[in-house]
Amino acid sequence: MKKSQLIEAVSIKAGMSRKDTEEVLQAFMDFTTETLQNGGRITLTGFGTFSAKERASRGGVDPRDPSKRIQIPAVIVPKFKAGKTLKDSLKKKKENKEEI
Repeated sequence: MKKSQLIEAVSIKAGMSRKDTEEVLQAFMDFTTETLQNGGRITLTGFGTFSAKERASRGGVDPRDPSKRIQIPAVIVPKFKAGKTLKDSLKKKKENKEEI
């Protein structure tokens, strides 16, 4: 699903205008980005937790010259851990599909 499709679907579900929904989604993305950049985390109970995690530096192979070893630097990456309610709803959906 693309961002525009998400905005359309959420605006219909929430009964909001497309423009208001787009502003809310953009504000959420901006706030989430700023919070993670500052080392924070955002927990939406039942849905999941957004956080940032540092990936350690490691050795690797240069894709342009596989005979060369390179050092891949440490980097901070976003992480999402699904909450129990979200996990359970997906499990139930899979179980219902298997019964059919």
